[in-house]
Amino acid sequence: MASTEPPTAAAAEADAADSKAAISKKAAKKEAAKAEKLRRQQEAAAAAAAAAAAAEEADPLATNYGDVPLVDLQSKAVSGRTWTPLAQLEAELKDQSVLVRGRAHNVRAVGKNMTFLVLRERGYTVQCVLTVSPELVSRQMVKFASGLSRESIVDVEGVLTVPSSPIKGTTQQVEIQVRKIYCISRSAANLPINIEDASRSEAEFERAEQTGEQLVRVGQDTRLNFRVLDIRTPANLGIFCIQCQVSNKFKEFLLLEDFVEIHSPKLIAGSSEGGSAVFKLDYKGQPACLAQSPQLYKQMAICGDFGRVFEVGPVFRAEDSYTHRHLCEFTGLDVEMEIKEHYSEVMDIVDRLFVAMFDHLNQICQKELDAIRRQYPFEPLKYLPKTLRLTFQEGVQMLQEVGVEIDPLGDLNTESERKLGQLVLEKMLYGQHGLTFFLVDLSLDTGTIRSFTYFIDILWLLDHSTQCPVMMTQHTVIHLMSSFEG
Repeated sequence: MASTEPPTAAAAEADAADSKAAISKKAAKKEAAKAEKLRRQQEAAAAAAAAAAAAEEADPLATNYGDVPLVDLQSKAVSGRTWTPLAQLEAELKDQSVLVRGRAHNVRAVGKNMTFLVLRERGYTVQCVLTVSPELVSRQMVKFASGLSRESIVDVEGVLTVPSSPIKGTTQQVEIQVRKIYCISRSAANLPINIEDASRSEAEFERAEQTGEQLVRVGQDTRLNFRVLDIRTPANLGIFCIQCQVSNKFKEFLLLEDFVEIHSPKLIAGSSEGGSAVFKLDYKGQPACLAQSPQLYKQMAICGDFGRVFEVGPVFRAEDSYTHRHLCEFTGLDVEMEIKEHYSEVMDIVDRLFVAMFDHLNQICQKELDAIRRQYPFEPLKYLPKTLRLTFQEGVQMLQEVGVEIDPLGDLNTESERKLGQLVLEKMLYGQHGLTFFLVDLSLDTGTIRSFTYFIDILWLLDHSTQCPVMMTQHTVIHLMSSFEG
């Protein structure tokens, strides 16, 4: 008979050892299989990398694209190459080879064989196309272009073509068939400001809200913290260009009218005019302030027989920003001239100055005006070759006729100015939007001063008052004494 006695402790231990050994063998096999699989994967990856590297090395067009090393950007021998500004890319250059430089405004890959690249330069944009083609464009070249980050600076060389249908989203209605492309400076992949987001108008946000679309709104703090990106928007670029043209035309016109440009001090010992707070500072233990106006120095120049002077320079005023017209720092366009007989001589000069500036902006800056209008809509300014002139009494009468209470010998407040501007638009029949005009009081028997004020689109723009030579001389002496004693 078989024994029914329980196994001894030694036998149990032997069985447990055999079981553990079997488990260890299985675990070892699994670990070995995992290691083998990992080895094969690593070998495959290495082979793929080697194949890719070999393909890169084998690319006969590898010298036609890539990132330019920093050492190659240092000034060396002049190459003789000529870069064509994007603004000059027109249909007249069809089938010609061009070299351009711009920022990567947008990059869009279409599969592995095509990439669209939009370049931007000073508000102008052009579409560049890379299509795989034997001996012209390789797949690696297309891949390189599709990997460019936005706002990178890129050199592109290619042939200019004119597409059969209009190109949406670019200012230039031509394309560049890319043959060479080099990244001069690669930007970060994730910038704090997207130029397209910063260029949107309020109308776009309203439409998006109605359709439920989420758009990124760039706040003012973000714009100011990353101002170098914010000023790349077409509207901001247009504003700076128009400022430049205003200053240039201002100088050009006045120089032709026999004015002399002066440059007055901006760090002075005392207030340069009344009515405005000043920025005070300590200059080597002596009190000083930033100039509110070149008024004193313009008057000194007139007393010094300059006859006619002007200045374009910074103005500093320690004012609270109650309205958009209260600025603590701005660029002033100041004019001073002697009067031979009547202060209408000044009015005639200013009249022609503004008309010349408006004409110049409409002729030279239409693209910039359109760019600003797209983000910040406005109505075109309407003006007459001969500016409309109203006497102060005529303006007061127009206001009184519609029930506005106003002192005939007082000044116009902001609301009265706005109302008068609306009345002029309605009654003078010179257009529905925007009108240049000024008010002038010519009467001396009422105790009023000789002065005038210009308005554009119902807002104050410029004013003038006649200076008394005797008082001006005393004022000058007082300031000179203060400056020298300080």
